[in-house]
Amino acid sequence: MEAEFKPGLGALERHGIVRANVTTRPSAPETLRRGETERSLGMGGTARDRQGLSLGGSAWPCCAAACLLLSLVATSAQADDDAFSRRGMLANDVGQVRVRELVPGIDWSLLYAGEVFGTASGGVESGAVYEDLLDLEVHADLDELLGWEGGGAHVSLYQINNGGRNAADLVATLSDPSNIDARPTFRVYTAYLQQNFGGGGSLRFGQIAADDEFFISSTASALINSTFGWPDITEADLPSGGPAYPLATPGVRLKLDPRDDIQLLAAVFSGDPAGDCPAQRDPQDCNAHGTTFSFTGGALLMGEAQYRPSQPIAGRTGSAYRIGGWYHTGVFADQEFGNGEDGLIIPLVDEPDRPIAREGNWGLYAIVDQVLWQGDTTAITAFWRGGIAPPDRNFISWYVDAGLGVRGLIAGRPDDVLTAGFAQSNVSRDDAVLDRTERRLFGFPGKVRRGSTVLELTYSAALTQYWTLQPDLQYIVYSGDPPDDADSPSQDAGEALLLGLRTIVSF
Repeated sequence: MEAEFKPGLGALERHGIVRANVTTRPSAPETLRRGETERSLGMGGTARDRQGLSLGGSAWPCCAAACLLLSLVATSAQADDDAFSRRGMLANDVGQVRVRELVPGIDWSLLYAGEVFGTASGGVESGAVYEDLLDLEVHADLDELLGWEGGGAHVSLYQINNGGRNAADLVATLSDPSNIDARPTFRVYTAYLQQNFGGGGSLRFGQIAADDEFFISSTASALINSTFGWPDITEADLPSGGPAYPLATPGVRLKLDPRDDIQLLAAVFSGDPAGDCPAQRDPQDCNAHGTTFSFTGGALLMGEAQYRPSQPIAGRTGSAYRIGGWYHTGVFADQEFGNGEDGLIIPLVDEPDRPIAREGNWGLYAIVDQVLWQGDTTAITAFWRGGIAPPDRNFISWYVDAGLGVRGLIAGRPDDVLTAGFAQSNVSRDDAVLDRTERRLFGFPGKVRRGSTVLELTYSAALTQYWTLQPDLQYIVYSGDPPDDADSPSQDAGEALLLGLRTIVSF
């Protein structure tokens, strides 16, 4: 059975960089709050005072070259250390993670991801941006250190950087083009203890993240757009984006393995990872370094059943089928109506005294990773994910994505991965009705928000054992207004074509 603790498998791998697993981006409408920035972004993204490096069109080649040079310098400084390397087990693994022993019983790994993104056409801003993430993972074997049989501890530490604005600022849409996009800071992400059971399964408790294990597709996670990891429907509908990158939260997770081909997951998370955060503040500001350890905002319950008819072996891919759901115990604002004077129910555009409170929130989802063909060094895998949520209290009412992953497409390059994906997020009918009412009464200039579409094509090339380079192409279509500070705030951005280049180094 695969080891429960994976000391080298940290954020960059969860985000589809080294070991495909999951990605996310933060921030979502607060409970009982219909964020004003949903209007300014036109698609429901909440306030994120992004900072990043603003580059003119002429600086784009220079930034890409600097990204490449940084990888070469870092890679040349590495020494071979096969004893602590670890190869992932999923379809789109590229390269290896260098895992080192700090002292007997304590292992660590250090991963760097840097990327440049620019708009080739469309969007709300031109130019390019650069951002990066340094991920330190430390794992302790408490059996070896303290004699605690089956016990372990794990900590994930991030240094997130950019210089003025991020990839999301170029397009102003619901789906962030980058799954490492976050406010620049040093951050404690996860910090937990885990008890492994002798017969299979484990209990994990501490500061944990849902996007480590829930609602993920191993094939889709090779893509860079955030929605192919922690999808738009959970990011937009859960308070502060839910317990996902970069905001983990206190919780408990139970995993059971009743059979070799079946896994059952159940977890309880604190309801709002940002804590007691005022409506006008960015959740990442309220929990600036991951040390808030919030116990506010109710509770988020998640459950998932996984069926893997064929267990993957080293260098091979296995199909997987998952069904799951979530329930939040908090109170959520109605997306169309509020309570006016004398208790009258009136549209939100009439500025009611308070929104109508909806008790609780929920969602259901299903995931398929299907092996279509597999040879000695090549595999073709298809993925599909779908989710639903009630439209009266959520900005996104349904979501679907699908795509293909091809590993070892080029002869002699078995670790390279070509992945194509399509994602569609649907704005709830209540929000669409509110838009129509606003246009009719006040002449709101933007389109009626209906959804966001993402098309992405990416190729992850394992250039050396510990270095990958990933060119990326994204086409994003959406309806809504650009941010208020854009050059033409009344002009609908409509669509954007982005080019990107990501480099990843395992030190």
